[in-house]
Amino acid sequence: MNKIALITGATAGIGEACAKKLAQIGFDLIILGRRKEKLEQVKEEILGQYKVKVLSLELDVRNQIDVDEKINSLPKEWKKIDLLLNNAGLAVGVSPIQEGIIDDWERMIDTNVKGLLYVTKAVSPLMIEQKAGHIINITSIAGKEVYPGGNVYCATKHAVDAITKGSRIDLLPHNIKVSSIAPGMVETEFSLVRFKGDSGKASQVYNGFTPLNAEDIAETVEFIATRPAHVNINDILIMPTNQASSRDVNRN
Repeated sequence: MNKIALITGATAGIGEACAKKLAQIGFDLIILGRRKEKLEQVKEEILGQYKVKVLSLELDVRNQIDVDEKINSLPKEWKKIDLLLNNAGLAVGVSPIQEGIIDDWERMIDTNVKGLLYVTKAVSPLMIEQKAGHIINITSIAGKEVYPGGNVYCATKHAVDAITKGSRIDLLPHNIKVSSIAPGMVETEFSLVRFKGDSGKASQVYNGFTPLNAEDIAETVEFIATRPAHVNINDILIMPTNQASSRDVNRN
């Protein structure tokens, strides 16, 4: 059997692009997502293009019981997970802290932090058992800096950065690599979700310059995942050429 990668948030954007890139280089895939129809579409597209196996699991990472049940009930041959890509995440709203919407805060914390923890806790013992594995967490420039209206989202990504560093120490004795990728602006569904479906506001985020795209991040995942056994890429910060920081963008 090929190496196996488990990818959360695989129904669109970075997760979908990473699934296709990893399939291209010969990984069998376990793809997770909330949208069943989209999940099956991604699965069929991969099976139609690449000679790999794909197992799809309809799953919301915020549901800890469901995460445990579905990971624990994987067929034995699918439990030898070589790569975990914690990609599921979102930003919701741009309210200043004093006007924050509690539901938005909880969605971000439950998905970006708790969901990542639930999946990591379920998968890492399988890697420990086989004395090998690699976890790649998708963080953000928001995990390195803060910006107006990004209070809680930035906090969640700072948390993922800390969890990544702590996990690397915890899993060091078990021969498990832990890496992170922190992208700047990437044109996916991200801004559409952040602005709650307002496509006008979402499109303005990328006006006047060329942002990263999902394939850029997928190529970075490929690079990290294909280093020799003795090499671990701890952290990569990847930005569009026209973006110098979370706030400084050269728009022409």
